[in-house]
Amino acid sequence: MNVAVDATPQVAPQACRVPYRVFTDPRFYALEQQRIFRGENWSFVGLEAEIPNPGDYKATAVGDTPVIVTRDTDGSVNVVQNRCAHRGALICRALRGNAKHLECVYHQWAYNLKGDLIGVPFRRGVQGNGGMPEDFVLGEHGLDRLRVETLNGLIFASFSPTVMALRAYLGPVVVGQIERIMNRPIRVLGDQRQYIHGNWKLYAENVRDPYHASLLHLFHTTFGLYRSTQQGKSVMDESRRHSLLFASSGSNDDKKDKEAYKGARTFDTGFHLQDPSVLKGRQEFADGVTLVILATFPNFVLQQIANTLAVRQIVTYGPDAFELVWTHFGYADDDAEMQAIRIKQANLIGPAGYVSMEDGEAVEIVHRAVAGEDTKASYIAMGGGRADDADHLVTEGAIIGFWQTYRNIVGFDLPA
Repeated sequence: MNVAVDATPQVAPQACRVPYRVFTDPRFYALEQQRIFRGENWSFVGLEAEIPNPGDYKATAVGDTPVIVTRDTDGSVNVVQNRCAHRGALICRALRGNAKHLECVYHQWAYNLKGDLIGVPFRRGVQGNGGMPEDFVLGEHGLDRLRVETLNGLIFASFSPTVMALRAYLGPVVVGQIERIMNRPIRVLGDQRQYIHGNWKLYAENVRDPYHASLLHLFHTTFGLYRSTQQGKSVMDESRRHSLLFASSGSNDDKKDKEAYKGARTFDTGFHLQDPSVLKGRQEFADGVTLVILATFPNFVLQQIANTLAVRQIVTYGPDAFELVWTHFGYADDDAEMQAIRIKQANLIGPAGYVSMEDGEAVEIVHRAVAGEDTKASYIAMGGGRADDADHLVTEGAIIGFWQTYRNIVGFDLPA
């Protein structure tokens, strides 16, 4: 994967080359659903705070497979496939709700909150006619269950019965950051959903790319939320599949920053805020870190930007479409002022967020440009062209880590 791109006898630079066909060929998408989303990986499906009460459920997906996340009467969390065992119909059509049991609207087959089949209308027939066969057993026709583990209020699910334990899968770097942010009970503030016409892996690259953030996003750079000149790091877990980007706005030096960004359109001091209160917040963490983007393979992002806290879930719909689900939250013990700060700063992120609205467009313009390209490949080399950690913010090392993981699971060549 790391290949020489310069034939000169001196030190040859290295780079990651990713064939553009992996973004657009439906055959790669089909392999991803099989090997990634139904393979030996954990996918994020929701927050425990989204289903706090017995009977609460949430409809979502792992890859493009619809699933239901439920809170059972015993308090346990279950994830089952959202597909009736009878004729394959969706069972939950609402995104959220509360129910004593799950029931398919088509023929009213009923399941408990663990997915066990508990009722079939006309099972014994009507007036001596019809009915299910004598050997029909309810217990043999439940919903397909996924393996479930939770960590500090985050819910992950896997189709694999042999996937390693969640903590081991995430590794200490990721677990440590989850424990830092998810350090006490939370309160869900709301959702935003963004449908993007592009390949999901382009967004996986985006959230592992500290290099783009201060060049693409004018608001980030001009108003000092994030600059590549800030103190920060890009680090990965031992396997290189997950990444953590963090930075501190307290390290800004306007004079030096203006020099570094001289001529860049995204550091424009001619812009001013009519309402600067959107940037008025509180320091929450003793370490002084003001921006965190934690991305886990394959579909999860946990973020802290100023006082905004949110999770992002990638839901795939095909090689050229995915949905990004943003769930904003605060802490259950937030006072009224802090909750107001979080709600106002929610304008920073999401589909129309001041610092994130360009990301969806960036994904789409790449996807349109690489469509139908079977021979060309990207060139990813900023920071040295290897999957290395960096104690600065001008690197693409975490993107290369993602592609190394992808190559090991899916490969860049289609099977014969």
